[in-house]
Amino acid sequence: MSQTDVKRLARVFHALSNPNRLQLFLNLIDESRLDLAKGRVHDCFLAQLLGNLNVGAPTVSHHVKELADAGLIETQRDGKQLVCSVKPEVMDELRAMFATAR
Repeated sequence: MSQTDVKRLARVFHALSNPNRLQLFLNLIDESRLDLAKGRVHDCFLAQLLGNLNVGAPTVSHHVKELADAGLIETQRDGKQLVCSVKPEVMDELRAMFATAR
């Protein structure tokens, strides 16, 4: 693994080291599990995720930004809604890394 890959993965793991961000990311994965298995991107509105965490909207928005900055998710605006999706290539990279780390 190159030094660039190691630095990128360190940023990913740093983003996931916060319990609320990890829970948010896991919720996004749960929301999109079937679509990811079929190779499709699943969109999830931020409003759907708010009910699963015991934090306010500004905090969730901050965590979404951190996950996006780490390259774990993509976000886009749909009117006043923020749409989030897990990046399938990141999931593939994490699976491959853990599979080779036996």
